Amino acid sequence: MLDEIKKDAQTRMNKSVESLRHDLTKVRTGRASTALVDHLKVNYYGSDMPLTQVASVAVTDARSLTITPWEKQMVSAVEKAIINSDLGLTPNTAGTVIRINLPALTEERRKELSKHVHGEGENAKVAIRNIRRDANHQVKELLKEKLISEDDAARSETEIQKLTDDGIKNVDEVVKAKEQELMAV
Repeated sequence: MLDEIKKDAQTRMNKSVESLRHDLTKVRTGRASTALVDHLKVNYYGSDMPLTQVASVAVTDARSLTITPWEKQMVSAVEKAIINSDLGLTPNTAGTVIRINLPALTEERRKELSKHVHGEGENAKVAIRNIRRDANHQVKELLKEKLISEDDAARSETEIQKLTDDGIKNVDEVVKAKEQELMAV
């Protein structure tokens, strides 16, 4: 029973860290990445489709992406999706190939993005602490119902705290890596 609680807490904490990793791929650094446009939706014959399902996206060099729609009539829809996105990028179209040049980030923008990354990291830490609280609450319920001894409860809470510390350490590593990526010129 206690093992299930710990295993569940571990799984949920790992998911929080992975979710943070995934969210941070959307933060634009100075380097081009296909993950930058993965979340974009394109109007494809009346329904919103992920960009990756209507076009191929490739990194041509450190500061540019090329998007090649699979159907010629999709070029304007893809352009519109990029322009209307929160990325602040301008597509350049040549025939059926759309190029996106990523301008170098200003120092001010880097600091702004760094604050955003820190905020996302703090949100992930809060989620991990909430998971710890839930797990400890489940342990206390078992103790209250006299299904486990006080020693087992104390041991479990210590192990749950260790899981929490590991989770927070992982969040800090992810945030630090993203910050280094942001600050690299």
